[in-house]
Amino acid sequence: MLEDKINELLVDLSNFWLEFEPEYKKCLISSGEVKRNRSTRMSLPELMAISVSFHMSGFRNFKTYYFEYLKVYCSDIFPNLISYNRIIELNPRMILPLSAYLLSKCSNKCTGINFVDSTTLTVCRNQRIHQHKTFKNSAKRGKSSMGWFFGFKLHLIINEIGEIISFSLTPGNVDDRNQNVMKNLTKNIYQKIFGD
Repeated sequence: MLEDKINELLVDLSNFWLEFEPEYKKCLISSGEVKRNRSTRMSLPELMAISVSFHMSGFRNFKTYYFEYLKVYCSDIFPNLISYNRIIELNPRMILPLSAYLLSKCSNKCTGINFVDSTTLTVCRNQRIHQHKTFKNSAKRGKSSMGWFFGFKLHLIINEIGEIISFSLTPGNVDDRNQNVMKNLTKNIYQKIFGD
């Protein structure tokens, strides 16, 4: 059942956050301005669990998942569930911690036969690029085999068993053959890499 998986995921994310948070806070750069730093009603591991569980759920869009599943079936897992709009506003806060969590879960079991590819992560339709606010400063316009898009690219290396070995998230305008991206992706890779 998905509720059991969400509980397991929440425990795993909470354990990860206990170790990661002190190092993460040390590395944050201050702008010099005094800002309020109130905690939200939901913790960052809870928000990350919601984001990951949405992708495990099979729902096509997050709004439907929030209103038809989270609010109805997960009130005991997330007793302090915040509004849909507030979750969307807090999404950028969890990009770096969620990426670190996912990297910690990569198997790093290079078997000698590896496959590399990239896919687009579109954040909005091309007609709405100028109205888009959530990833305004980080998403970029790029071109793939399917045409122009606005968003990010996910570069991924897997082994022949399908285990994720390494991944990288870049703005949409970064080429698949970018030397810096490939250098970071292939740090712990040996023998053969196949890609298109």
